[in-house]
Amino acid sequence: YANAFSAIFDSNLTSVITGVILLLFGTGPIKGFATTLIIGIICSFFTAVYLTRLIYILCAKSKAFENLTFSTPLSSKMFTGTRYNFLGARKTSFIAVGIFVAVIVISLFVRGLNQGIDFSGGRNYVVQFDHPVKTHELDAKLTPLFGGAQLSVITIDDDTKVRISTNYKIDSEEEGVDQEITKILYDGLQDELNGMSMEDFSTTNENIGIMSSQKVGPTVANDMRTDAYIAVILALIAMFFYILLRFRNVAFSVGALAAVAFTAFTIVGFYSMFWGVFPFAMEIDQSFIAAILTVIGYQINDTVVVFDRVRENVGLYPKQSFFDTINSSINSTLGRTVMTSGSTLLVLLCIFILGGDSIRSFVFAMIFGVVIGTLATMFVAAPVAYLTDARRNTGRSKTAA
Repeated sequence: YANAFSAIFDSNLTSVITGVILLLFGTGPIKGFATTLIIGIICSFFTAVYLTRLIYILCAKSKAFENLTFSTPLSSKMFTGTRYNFLGARKTSFIAVGIFVAVIVISLFVRGLNQGIDFSGGRNYVVQFDHPVKTHELDAKLTPLFGGAQLSVITIDDDTKVRISTNYKIDSEEEGVDQEITKILYDGLQDELNGMSMEDFSTTNENIGIMSSQKVGPTVANDMRTDAYIAVILALIAMFFYILLRFRNVAFSVGALAAVAFTAFTIVGFYSMFWGVFPFAMEIDQSFIAAILTVIGYQINDTVVVFDRVRENVGLYPKQSFFDTINSSINSTLGRTVMTSGSTLLVLLCIFILGGDSIRSFVFAMIFGVVIGTLATMFVAAPVAYLTDARRNTGRSKTAA
């Protein structure tokens, strides 16, 4: 517990920092998500560091705990004695990263991003039906009626309620645009309304039909988009300076920043390449930004654990080359890294499969970010930190070549 405290404290505090940034720059449900995230981190920190230690101390005196082990026959040999040369593979890693970044840049220029209503401006309509409906069928019926404007249909709560979003005539100042869109929705959904009148469909106090509507103008959308950019940039800057403050080594800050930036950029690029391909809305909106910031916190969490072990090993083995110290530190924390990422992925996969369409894009960004973030810690953060620390590189080992 004593040896692990600094890594646990640092990794949790960096996640709290991203939560605070979400709280300051998010709106609506994003603020609620940030509040829940911060409370959850604080509570889990208290239970993991204090309560579990108290329980072990109390139970350690009993005979049942005399032969306590923390492994099973299956896990006892997993990730023990690994000696993978992570830094030796840095050239291959950087080539792969370069290729991936080039592909993403091309995709951003060619395909762009599927910006949600939050960032592009538009109208949201929540429509309730009296029977289950399929979103892809509704999308196919409505898309031709909106003349090429952006349209998305996702499930809310259950299969009887959907959210329909469109930027159709969002820049128009003409009167009657709202009524026009309502009429288009009514005509396109005729087969699902069971003879409901136009008046009943458009009345929000009815149990069936349009339950609520919201318009996000271009100016508001631009403000939201600007706040999102600021939030991500502030998160990156905050991570850089916190790592610098805690580790007193700019190399660790540069390595962490490189890994975090690559992870965030990769998620954005993946959404650019595959929106419209996957069977769910891959929109760039506030929920997506919340996912990016949460992944940044997770990424730093993972990186801090490795760097903390590096700092510990530098003190324990001052004569060992920095190259070997970093390699041995990554290998010694590999089991923790894989198990933590694996347990996180299990939860996210359950939410992705069993959750509704309204959060599927958010959860997918988290899943992709956890995988990329874990790899980036080992193949981006550590090599960049090694190359940046010229002072220690003078003592390279023979394996460094």
